[in-house]
Formats: sequence, C-alpha cells, structure tokens
Amino acid sequence: MNANTPSPDPLAAADELTARARAWRTEPSESPQLEALALAVTANLPVLLWGEPGIGKSAGMEQLAAGLDVPLETVIASVHEPSDFAGLPIIGDDPATTGVPMAPPDWAVRLAAAGRGLVFFDELSSAPPAVQAALLRVVLERRVGSLTLPEPVRVVAAANPPSSAADGWHLSPPLANRFVHLHWTHEPRTVARGMAGTWPSVTVPLVDPGKISSAVARARGAVSGFLTARPGLAHHLPADAEGRGGAWPSPRTWEMALRLLAVGYATDASREGLAAAVVGAIGDGAGIELLSYLEELDLPDPDRVLANPEAFALPKRGDRQLAFLTAVVSAVQGDLSRRRWEACWVVLAKAVDAGVPDVAARAAVDLAALRDTDWAVPSGIDGFIDILRLSGAMPAGG
Repeated sequence: MNANTPSPDPLAAADELTARARAWRTEPSESPQLEALALAVTANLPVLLWGEPGIGKSAGMEQLAAGLDVPLETVIASVHEPSDFAGLPIIGDDPATTGVPMAPPDWAVRLAAAGRGLVFFDELSSAPPAVQAALLRVVLERRVGSLTLPEPVRVVAAANPPSSAADGWHLSPPLANRFVHLHWTHEPRTVARGMAGTWPSVTVPLVDPGKISSAVARARGAVSGFLTARPGLAHHLPADAEGRGGAWPSPRTWEMALRLLAVGYATDASREGLAAAVVGAIGDGAGIELLSYLEELDLPDPDRVLANPEAFALPKRGDRQLAFLTAVVSAVQGDLSRRRWEACWVVLAKAVDAGVPDVAARAAVDLAALRDTDWAVPSGIDGFIDILRLSGAMPAGG
C-alpha cells in the first residue's frame, strides 16, 4: 500500500453492519395499550408507563414523537436533583427589587423554544421523594423554574415496579394521582416479529372537529350521571402504599376520565383502547364500574336531538334520563344559541310529561342560567317554574 494512501477505517464495515441490524420498520397494530397511550397523549394528559426494564418504553416514545412530528426530550428522573426541576436561583443586580429568578434546565428551554414537543421522564419510581415532589409542579402546572412549558407539550413518564427497580420507591399519592397509569408489556409474538425487523406503530387518533361538541357533552353526561348514582366513588384513596402509588378515583382523575371519554367519542376509538385509558386514570374498581355503566347507557347524540327535539323520546331508565339531560344541557352550553337553548327546553319538558320532573330539575336550573336577557321565556319552562324560583334562577315575580 502506498504510504500516501489513507488507511481504511477498521470500524467502517462494523458500523455499517450495526446500522443494518438496528434498522426496522413499523406497521399498524390493534394494540389496546398503544391506543390507550395515544388517546391519553391526544387528550394532553400526563401518562405513566409501568413496565419491567428493557421492554421498549423508550423506543415507544421515539415512535410516538415521530408520529406527532415533535421533538423528544428524555430526562432520567433518578439521576437528577430537585433543583433540576424547581430551577436554580440566579441572583441579579438587585434581588430585593427584581426577586431571584429560577433558571430552567436546557431541555425545558428547548421545548419552550420549539413551542411543542414530548418530554419523557424515565425511571420515575427510582427518583427519591424529594425529586418526585419537585416534579409535581412540572406535571401539574408545566412550570420548570421560572419557565412555563407551552400547552402543546405532552408529558409521558416511565417507571419500573419497585420490586425490579434499583432503589425503587412507591410514588407519592399526589404525584401518582396526576397520571394516567398504563401497564407496558410486549407479547412474545410481537418481540419475535420485531427481531425480524417490524414493530407495531403508535398511531395518533385524529379528533373529528364535527364531533367535538357532542363528544364533550356525552362525556359530561356519562360521568356526571355515574357519580350521581355512585357518589362514594368520587374520591377513594387506597389504604395501601402500592395502591396509592397507582391509579385511584379523585375529582382530578374523574376529570381526566371525562377528557379521555370525550377524545374517544370524537375519534371513534375502540372499546378496548378507551377502557384501558379510563381504567388507567381512575383505577380498576371505579373504572370497571364506569365501563359497565357506559355499556348499558348508550346515550343518543345530544346535537342530533337538539336539531329535532320533538322527535326525541326520553329514555325510560332513571339513570339514562339523568345522564342524557346533563349531556344535552352541556351541549347547549358548549355551543350556545337561542335556537339550541329553546330546543333544550322542549327536551326537558318531556321529563315533565313523563311524570319525572325531579330528574330534570338540576338540568333546568343549569339551562336557565344560560339564558340571554333578550330571550323570551319559552313555554317548556312552565313545569319548572317553582324549582327555578326556589333556586334563584328566576325572580319570584317572573
């Protein structure tokens, strides 16, 4: 070999081999866990993936970020200090006048500059309680030091069960109650196909703009009706540490379940994927009861009913009546017009005709509160006059 000829890179062929071995493609897959993750991310709810080490949680986040076409920032929670999330104090020229700002870390600055993105907090259960406490503000308020993360930034975390994590901790109840908890597993057949070069893809569901109003209304009616029938499930803190570190029902997680249902209704999600997401928000017990309730509920589309209220027949079951009337008033509130407001009174009047005005009493009070002062009082309100006067929604002489 000529002395002036550059010698070949001894690792070039090895690097090419490695690149080819790491290359893979994706294909659509009917996986409830992937769909539940996509639903929660679409609803912009923090997600916590529970799974043993080495089963592809990080790879799943790379797929998800690619599907959303957003930057991904991975933060290993277990190797950070509380100040890495609360911010480091920077003393200016006159702290007594300007205060002491808290400098955010570089990953937060990059996400803020991008305006959108996905932040992935890995090894959350290995982070000590002080770090978990600092993360509370990031997850709840999107505040990192003095910086506020943009609303389109999605939050996903991963944790190993304490039994398989190095120096693992149970999550504190305040932090655990801010996540949708999903169990991340892989079937052997999925792993085998992945070794052949093909992994399942994370498909982000698309919300149908035409379904937004009715989807939110249906979700409000369903959750409100269920909690009216089962008030004991509005808040239930588990007795054991393991249970408190997972999903359990609280007003916060019921709101999360409502948003998941609304996204599910607006995207035609599968029952399995939506069920996994809802159970991940409010826990097994409350989640299974709610899903059973929804199976029997089968609410009509509130917007279709408001378009033709005369043709609507009130459901015969009391729980369905309550859930639907709550939903139809919510639909009016979400898209308020005089025509829809008056149509809703036609719907509520059917409860009076059916001999159950008490079922519609709460809905009537809420609907009356939406009235524009220029709108005339419709005839359908007659059956609720006494209730509205008692509630203060209508003056005694009105």
